[in-house]
Amino acid sequence: MKAGDQVSDFELRDETGQPRTLSALLAKGPAVLFFYPIASSGGCTREACHFRDLAEEFASVGAQPVGISPDSVSKQQKFASAHSLGYPLLSDDGGAVARELGVWRKLIPIHTKRVTFVIGADRRIIEVIKGEVQFDRHADEALRVLRERQSAA
Repeated sequence: MKAGDQVSDFELRDETGQPRTLSALLAKGPAVLFFYPIASSGGCTREACHFRDLAEEFASVGAQPVGISPDSVSKQQKFASAHSLGYPLLSDDGGAVARELGVWRKLIPIHTKRVTFVIGADRRIIEVIKGEVQFDRHADEALRVLRERQSAA
């Protein structure tokens, strides 16, 4: 998917086991959906913690980060607790949402590509950020895009 495309509403369980829909996540403003391969791996931990560290800045532009991986709810809960993340981590067990958004790998055990989608309240993609080993770039770029969008409004 690319900027301008509309994302279908979906429902996934968060780290507490509660169902979350995309439409509900967008009810208060844009969401930054960042797909990561494996909860608690070195790179994924660095990326998730960088999003956590920028939480106030995301809030200042009316947006929230949301992490998504194919990990189970219980693994997401351990990951969130271990690093005090403070934002939803969704379990895309089986990869249905990753497949729909085009970030699912078919042939290797790490099924999800590291891709971030900045999504507006209308479910339209504002920006797509890619980079497998640029762990901090995803949050930094998403924040830059949201700030520019806020300035232009």
